[in-house]
Amino acid sequence: MIRHPTAPPSVWRPVNAEAFLVGVPHYPEHVDESHWDRDAQRMAEAGFNAVRMAEFAWHLMEPSEGVFDVSLFERAIEGLARHGLKTILCTPTATPPRWLTAAHPEVLRVDGQGRRASHGSRQHADPASPVYRMHSRRITRTMAERFRDNPHVIGWQTDNELNTSTSVSYSDATLREFQVWLSRRYGTIGALNAAWGGDFWATAYRSFEEVVLPLDAAPVFPGPGHVLDFHRFLAFATARFQAEQVAILRAANPDWFVFHNLGRLDDIDLRDFAKDLDVLGCDLYPLLFDEFQRTGSAAHAQALYMDQVRAASGNVVVPEQQSGLGSQPGFSTMTPEPGEMRRMAMASVARGADGLMFFRWRPAHFGAEIYWMGLVDHDDVPRRRYAEARRFAGEMRDLAPLLLGTRVRMDVGIAGADFDNGEAHRTYPMGLPSPLEDAALLHRHCFERGIPCGFIHPEDDLSPLKLLYVPHWTIWRDEWTERLRLFAEGGGTVVLSALTGTRDAHGQVIRTPAPGPTLGRLAGVAVEEFGRLAGPGRDGLFEGFGRRPTGAAPAESASRRYRLAVGNQEVEAGHLYEALEPSEGTETLGRWSSRWLEGRAAATLRGVGAGRVAYLGTYLTPPLLPALLDGLMAQAGAAPLVPDLPAGVEASLREGEGRRLLFLLNGRGEPADVPGVPRGEPVAGDGERRGGGWRLPPHGCAVLRLDPQGA
Repeated sequence: MIRHPTAPPSVWRPVNAEAFLVGVPHYPEHVDESHWDRDAQRMAEAGFNAVRMAEFAWHLMEPSEGVFDVSLFERAIEGLARHGLKTILCTPTATPPRWLTAAHPEVLRVDGQGRRASHGSRQHADPASPVYRMHSRRITRTMAERFRDNPHVIGWQTDNELNTSTSVSYSDATLREFQVWLSRRYGTIGALNAAWGGDFWATAYRSFEEVVLPLDAAPVFPGPGHVLDFHRFLAFATARFQAEQVAILRAANPDWFVFHNLGRLDDIDLRDFAKDLDVLGCDLYPLLFDEFQRTGSAAHAQALYMDQVRAASGNVVVPEQQSGLGSQPGFSTMTPEPGEMRRMAMASVARGADGLMFFRWRPAHFGAEIYWMGLVDHDDVPRRRYAEARRFAGEMRDLAPLLLGTRVRMDVGIAGADFDNGEAHRTYPMGLPSPLEDAALLHRHCFERGIPCGFIHPEDDLSPLKLLYVPHWTIWRDEWTERLRLFAEGGGTVVLSALTGTRDAHGQVIRTPAPGPTLGRLAGVAVEEFGRLAGPGRDGLFEGFGRRPTGAAPAESASRRYRLAVGNQEVEAGHLYEALEPSEGTETLGRWSSRWLEGRAAATLRGVGAGRVAYLGTYLTPPLLPALLDGLMAQAGAAPLVPDLPAGVEASLREGEGRRLLFLLNGRGEPADVPGVPRGEPVAGDGERRGGGWRLPPHGCAVLRLDPQGA
């Protein structure tokens, strides 16, 4: 169903699939065996072709150490196969059995207060622990050997949402492994002390055995280099934990495809993490993302997350797509309205999913997710969610020949998928927006207007882009500058932002004027001075450190507002200012227009070959973004897929191999009229053409095949 990739990881890479994967995660261990055949029959009738199982069943497969019994799953797999369903198995390492944690409590995570994790939850074991890694390899090897010749097992998922419950541990095992990792990275303790700035606050060490873990507020802040390397190590330990399992699976049966289902992305270096996999998977709960991210738009939260993951290695599979209300004891999502579940699934496809499974087949009657609903209700009756999944499966069956092999159109690229830059911000945030928070403003601006936008790493192929925005990447590598120069010379537009290139790989501030020698020459600008500004409507002092604004900002803060002018528009700046010194031949695109900065350059533009490089000496804000970037995007040729896209309607384009598929998705609970839709043949979905536009029903979807010669 999914084959090994034939191309290296890239945001532009489709999944190498022979059919669109569609199905459900299933837990046969949660119901009496008398339900199994009826379950399989209804799955087949829904048009599903695969089932995922066993990610939490280690205790059943190894009820005591060294004693194995996989017969329950052998029977379940055979029962599904009788109805034409293939099985994807999971390594069950997210939930170790009690005999393991009782005999080896040293495998448990330890939090920042020194509390050892307890059995009774999940992800309580430390992937850095050598003891836990040994047991994880053993259960993986046992499962791989038992199912290596089973023709109904087609692939594997590693673990389950690694690092989603927590990503950190301060255990003795973590400390020892961190020390070993540091010794290999630096070679000598002197090199480590230089990298971390050990002469500040007497933080130098005499040996790697003296190095401690960087605890928060113990009593104040640890050094940023120390923190950055700790999180690099956590990402390394997570990737190593997975790589050991993947090696066992590939040795057992090289025809299996292997993926992981990402949840939260904490301490996961996506590009490194993906290199052992055939495809990345990401679990999508849009109504949950909206609650946690506070974006105000579940549709945008879904698109933002998918685009982040796709930036690492290309199109994805979705092992868990929200089907209904989702909850644990401490939270609950809203419930998808009729049609909304299918629309959210179609949005995943529009953003690069080449396979999708609805979570889950039936809800549990016990445990910490009894109200996490599935396609079949607690009373074993399939209702509207099952009907929507069945319709979606039929649409994907018919659409697959046109869809598979295409990639998501992206005119505006945002620099992403770089672990170091996300972590560098966390080591010293100063209350400023993170690179992702800043990028999300531009991403949402494009999303709401239907401008094709996503994330891309500078080492990827930039040529399909029209504009690339770099969101405050403090760590910059000189080789990336050459890639940006070539992109600009070929006609592209690059937009660099404040603080870019101001720190080295260890998190130390560079000793030359920002944005550094290579970027400075490319942009034709140097930063003479920078300083902090309050965010819009904020007081600035403890901004970003957990304090919510109450009432009006203090008078002193309000008196320190700075404004800048772009063309004939004047807007208030936020978060940070830079006083720029343009080089000869560099145009001033925007100027500071108040207080002592009045008249100084705030944004610049320099021609490079057939393209341009802009530099913005502040952070994006909702009023500044359109004033500055709308013109740059238009001049670069980045335009909406559909003009005048109505609020609440998403537009996305997948293209490749002579095919162009336009997705129109109505996120509103009422009909939507979309004007100016290009002529095209409807190949999936619903709605109808009205004059020069398209009418979508509430939560309706339409997929149109456009002329391949179009723009």
